[in-house]
Amino acid sequence: MMQIAGDLTLYDNHGAPCTAPASRVARTTASVIATVFGAACLTILCLTVLAPLFGPLVSSARAESRDLVVFGSIALQEALNEANDSFRSESGTRVVTTIGASTALAKQIEGGVSGDVFFAGDVASMDYLAERNLIKPGTRKDLLRNRLVLIAPANSRLALTVGPNFPLADAIGSGQLAIADPVSTPAGKYTQASLEYLGVWLSVRSKIAIPGGSRAVLAKVAQGEFPLGIIWQTDAAGEQGIRIVAVLPEASHPPIVYPLAILANSTNATVSSYLQYLLSPKATSFFQKRGFTVF
Repeated sequence: MMQIAGDLTLYDNHGAPCTAPASRVARTTASVIATVFGAACLTILCLTVLAPLFGPLVSSARAESRDLVVFGSIALQEALNEANDSFRSESGTRVVTTIGASTALAKQIEGGVSGDVFFAGDVASMDYLAERNLIKPGTRKDLLRNRLVLIAPANSRLALTVGPNFPLADAIGSGQLAIADPVSTPAGKYTQASLEYLGVWLSVRSKIAIPGGSRAVLAKVAQGEFPLGIIWQTDAAGEQGIRIVAVLPEASHPPIVYPLAILANSTNATVSSYLQYLLSPKATSFFQKRGFTVF
């Protein structure tokens, strides 16, 4: 850009030389430009002068737009945070994660929320997006497995063997069985399917309490508000306030699988590398130490 500095020599209407300060010259020049060429030229001149000031802001916005956006099941939160931190240190790309119930996340994505990856807590939520062409073909992968466990407060002496028509209602007594919401959460849906398969759903339905998702059930049982609850095995791992009474048979419900896929509206050039990272042995330990089984 041409700069005006010092005193410049101008000529008056009679051709005689005169001098003027640079600031005055700049103002005079702008005035002439506006008069002769119109406001458009003045706008161009202003944009040229101000561009260096706004450049850093534009660069910052572009940098933020390169962040990866991942929608992930609540059960994956801690493992994903560790994996994302590791991926950032390796690649320099930040991963922004939206955590929630998979059913609700799938609805948000369907509603037009932009993102790059969906890491679901159940097959049905991923199927929902696939049926609507909201994931990229060929990118869907099954990565993790989980189990359901029957839990009691840590001081409980209750013992139960889970099987067809096992005496779950008697074990609950005058209390309630806490489960995750079977309408809006994968944990609740798998729980209902399991209890129906085992033939005990009808006998306990009137005794069921739904405080929220799996982690809400965990907290309530640990506090002694409910004598029994059913949660993800991964949520129970390492918790001091509860003990695992039994593991629900895998045959009693559909396989608990955590699939992931690239979303159809993703334009991030780094997303394929991120997906491969999650599928690689580099990320395996983050999930295994939280109780997941990796395919």
